[in-house]
Order: sequence, then C-alpha cells, then structure tokens
Amino acid sequence: MVNSSQYKELVRQAELLKALAHPIRLCIVKNLIRLGSCNVSTMQGGLAIPQSTVSQHLSKLKAAGVIEGERHGVEVNYKIASDSILNLIESLE
Repeated sequence: MVNSSQYKELVRQAELLKALAHPIRLCIVKNLIRLGSCNVSTMQGGLAIPQSTVSQHLSKLKAAGVIEGERHGVEVNYKIASDSILNLIESLE
C-alpha cells in the first residue's frame, strides 16, 4: 500500500505522462529538446497547425511541469523544465 505522499507523487507522475501522451505535445517536447528553446510562432510554422492549437498544447505541458516559459518582451520562449523530463523522453527512443 502507498501512503498519502507516495500517492500524491503517483498522481503527479500520471499527470506528466498524460501531458506527454498526445503526439503533438510529444513532438513539441522532442523539438524543444533538440532546439533548446523556441517560441510559439516558430513551433506553429514547424507543426503546420494553428497558433491557438499550439498554445493550448503548450498550456497543458506547462501545467504538467514539462516545460517552462521565459518572457522576452511580448515573446515567450519555452524550454524543457528539468533533466528528469529529458531522461524520460530519452528512455522512449
């Protein structure tokens, strides 16, 4: 059996996996690993989907703690939030 803190960690891990389970989000994450950081416009051009759709996927990844954004004026550059995410994605390949 698990205690409450272990259960909370399992919930966090499940949310992380759910965020990565969509092909577009996984593509975004893999490209961020490859590029280091990127803004929404660049992602939108590479994915050939509407910018609003990219933003929705980024929101889910950010909420799950997969990515983080750094604002530069009106532009936000996104990057992978931690090495544990890098290790997880690398284990998929």
